[in-house]
Amino acid sequence: MTPTLLVLAAGMGSRYGGLKQIDPVGPSGETILDYAVFDALRAGFGRVVFVIRRDFEPVFREQVGARYAGKAQVDYVFQAPDALPGGFLPPAGREKPWGTGHAVWCAREAIQGPFAVVGADDFFGGEAFRQLAQFLARPVGPAGGPHRFAMVGYRLDRTLSEHGTVSRGLCRVGPDGKLVAIEERHGIDGAALAAAGLRGDETVSMNCFGFTPAIFPALEQQLQEFLAAHGSEPKSEFYLPAAVSTMIGQGAATVDVLPTGDSWFGVTNRADKPRVEAALLALVAAGKYPVKLF
Repeated sequence: MTPTLLVLAAGMGSRYGGLKQIDPVGPSGETILDYAVFDALRAGFGRVVFVIRRDFEPVFREQVGARYAGKAQVDYVFQAPDALPGGFLPPAGREKPWGTGHAVWCAREAIQGPFAVVGADDFFGGEAFRQLAQFLARPVGPAGGPHRFAMVGYRLDRTLSEHGTVSRGLCRVGPDGKLVAIEERHGIDGAALAAAGLRGDETVSMNCFGFTPAIFPALEQQLQEFLAAHGSEPKSEFYLPAAVSTMIGQGAATVDVLPTGDSWFGVTNRADKPRVEAALLALVAAGKYPVKLF
């Protein structure tokens, strides 16, 4: 079974100031998402599932999903504040979805085989998708053992913005190459790493994971526990890295860290756009991508 690419695209990008998923950054008007889909299809993924919000479904289908017609099967699932396990309701006035862990849980009925998870506004590089495709093609391990998942790990200093601080998931990796834990660090400034006790060569998670459907029951259980504790809060979020770390701590999963030499970049702030455009032009000039992707 060819793997599926699950793209988390429900965020509106409040710091960026618009629907950055459809903002052109490539030389022929490509979005940053186009590069992820192109790399995934080139690596052997056969289907793309977008997690979006219903309020921008028409424009997303027309300006994003339609680009891949004839290239891959494209499907949609919807993330909404009231899409919750039975018995739970969002607090009055809650408009914000419940985070990346909730977004993946929302796709549970749409995915039956191995899949990768990425964000819609990130450039991950071709190596990430090649490694994930190879990992997801392997046997999942003996019945009754911990579930085997994967995460692409990036060097911290290859993920930073020149235009503000960032939050990153610092990874503790064991000698066997497996993830031990993810620690969320906020306010990381690329110009002041040493002051924060960081070197720059630390491995970080950029929410680029490889899973089997075994993740869904675990996400549902943790989501229920999260909602019981934080469901009345107007802005609380159920994060995917935290859910994965919990599974590791419980002995329910192992996560292979797949290191990549590629740089991650994204459009966290609008001022990042010129740098992203220049980086993509350089990759096209180097022959890594065609001038027009789709």
